[in-house]
Amino acid sequence: MTPKTAALLLGLVFIAVGILGFVDNPIVGTSSNAMFHADTLHNAIHIGSGVIFLLFAVAAPGSVAGFLKIFGIVYLLIGVLGIFAIGEDGSGKVLGILHVNANDNYLHIGLGAVIFLCGFLGKRPAVA
Repeated sequence: MTPKTAALLLGLVFIAVGILGFVDNPIVGTSSNAMFHADTLHNAIHIGSGVIFLLFAVAAPGSVAGFLKIFGIVYLLIGVLGIFAIGEDGSGKVLGILHVNANDNYLHIGLGAVIFLCGFLGKRPAVA
């Protein structure tokens, strides 16, 4: 797999999750029973992120590895900040705007690491 392929797949997944967040379901949504909390802003960010993944993969394939590394670090930071934002009710807002719960934070940290590592895909060590 190459960084370009990873960006294409991640883009499609992010868009799908963003759209899924607008449909009542137990996985992602605004319901207190949803595993991952995603309000309208959160869903829009998922869709926007997916579009950016696709744009980099298609329009700037030479820059996609660097983009994945930077995006991965940003997602890691969002996850860590979210941990500190969680209140007694089990939810909170990252930077005062992005509503998250504990599951969101763990997912953001895991995704951040995976996205960051995808930036290194396809690299082969030079043979001496």
